Amino acid sequence: MAKGVLYVMTTVVDGLIKIGKTGSSNFESRMYTLERNGYANVTGLKRRFAIEVEGYDEKEDLLDTIFEKSNVPGTELFALDVNLVIQLLSSFEGTVIYPITEKKEQIFVEATNKVEKLGEPDGKKSRLRFSDIGIPMGAELTYIHDKSVKVYVSDDTHVEYNGEVWSMSKLAQVLLKRNSPVQGTLHFAYKGKRLTDLRDELENK
Repeated sequence: MAKGVLYVMTTVVDGLIKIGKTGSSNFESRMYTLERNGYANVTGLKRRFAIEVEGYDEKEDLLDTIFEKSNVPGTELFALDVNLVIQLLSSFEGTVIYPITEKKEQIFVEATNKVEKLGEPDGKKSRLRFSDIGIPMGAELTYIHDKSVKVYVSDDTHVEYNGEVWSMSKLAQVLLKRNSPVQGTLHFAYKGKRLTDLRDELENK
């Protein structure tokens, strides 16, 4: 699989970000062009995070699928919190290209902490209950980073994987090979929809 860079940039519009890809040797020139000329009539682009990965085409397709509901049609712009994208990008195996002064693990932890504080006055969301979003016991969930990994709902807040019962957060942490806590609902999907998206849809009704 080809190696290249996935990146995320903020724009002059709060909450509007750009997600893109470029060849490893083209990263600096691509950033130079975007930061000076803007993109799709949006200015003020600033690089926030970039990582060099194997199979960058496939991984960009994965990002597009995960965040498709937030996409501005016909562009690489998304109405998303940048930390959500940084969290996902920094969970990939690869080499951080920007910012080079920080370790990938620390970037992941910081982004995760910020994501978990979104939308709640006390900084925390209550634990997801599968019954609240219409997922029955025994339902199959998919790990979004490797669709061959299958887990099954064992009760209202836990899943079964390889014959063991896990919380989603702990299982995601193990699968991602992280030492720090992980927001599990970001990394599993039901019938093609990420659990965080299903929860957001319910809360927005």
